[in-house]
Amino acid sequence: MMKIITFILLIAMTMACQETSEYYTIEDYSRIKKVDTHIHTSADNGAFEELAKRDNFQLVNIVVDTKDPQFVLDQYASRTRLKTEYPDVYEFITSFSVETWDDEDFVEKTIAWLDEGFEAGAVGVKVWKNIGMEFRDKNGELIFVDDPKLDPIFDHIEKRGKTLIGHLAEPKNCWLPLEEMIVNNDKDYFRDHQKYHMYLHPEMPSYEEQIAARDRMLEKHPNLTFVGAHMGSLEHDVDELAKRLDKFPNMAVDLAARIGQVFYQTIHDREKVRDFFIKYQDRLLYATDIGYGGKQEAEAFQVFAHETWMLDWKFFVTDEWMTSDRVNEQFQGLKLPKEVVDKIFYKNAIKWFKMFPGEE
Repeated sequence: MMKIITFILLIAMTMACQETSEYYTIEDYSRIKKVDTHIHTSADNGAFEELAKRDNFQLVNIVVDTKDPQFVLDQYASRTRLKTEYPDVYEFITSFSVETWDDEDFVEKTIAWLDEGFEAGAVGVKVWKNIGMEFRDKNGELIFVDDPKLDPIFDHIEKRGKTLIGHLAEPKNCWLPLEEMIVNNDKDYFRDHQKYHMYLHPEMPSYEEQIAARDRMLEKHPNLTFVGAHMGSLEHDVDELAKRLDKFPNMAVDLAARIGQVFYQTIHDREKVRDFFIKYQDRLLYATDIGYGGKQEAEAFQVFAHETWMLDWKFFVTDEWMTSDRVNEQFQGLKLPKEVVDKIFYKNAIKWFKMFPGEE
């Protein structure tokens, strides 16, 4: 009888060890190297860097063309400064202004500007949703990301071996009334940013037109390394995102500010979402879109950022039931295998942005 009990205990212990070796736990969080591939900071108080080191994160700090050429220059200056001060914490991504679009030398000057950024260490270039949704040329026409004028710029980015990251279009919720949006943070954002709430602007291009322009650009540049910010604006349906990843082998996506849509889909079909993350484990990059300008009290910011990272870690490494203010129902964590978590949180960042030389 004792032999049987001992045998059963040995089997149980073996199974427990196998379980531990295959999956991470909450307790593994601070010891595992991670990269947040989409943040924005110009703060000089050391709060972000202190937290990143404590939580074992490296950060990709992104310049965005949201206002005017001077704003791009100011962001660029802060990103390069932080990269110089904290080279083991930061990589940065540059951008370019489209405000000089109608100038004859727009393309030449833009390429020269990007080269300056590459020499300073930029690992990529970002284009923003003002292309397709806001900026108009001298004739009053919206420009789209597949405009031929952008082709030599994208060709040059490819030639330099850099990555293009695109926040193109918006979540599909943007074209819906507030009450039909599937996540609460979108409701809050578009309630406060009505100029981007396309449901209120039926004269503007549709969601489908925006996505089609992005896809046409990728068809023209099949060898360009492209990361679709915010799940490539296909956040609402992993099946639709899978179609693009199948069609464009040099496309990956980051998860910035769209984890709520992942939570929402998990509520309704957890296994489909889990299968998607496992199947496309080489094409998904962890990101949050956390921003910090230094005005918020440092400790409060650190609490917010840490809790954001911890919630996401828990979702990916455990199968516990969870809640989030982004959705209205409970959802269960995906409990992805270690090798999948390692890729999403770290290895894919190194691969797709060719950053932090010497690290794997």
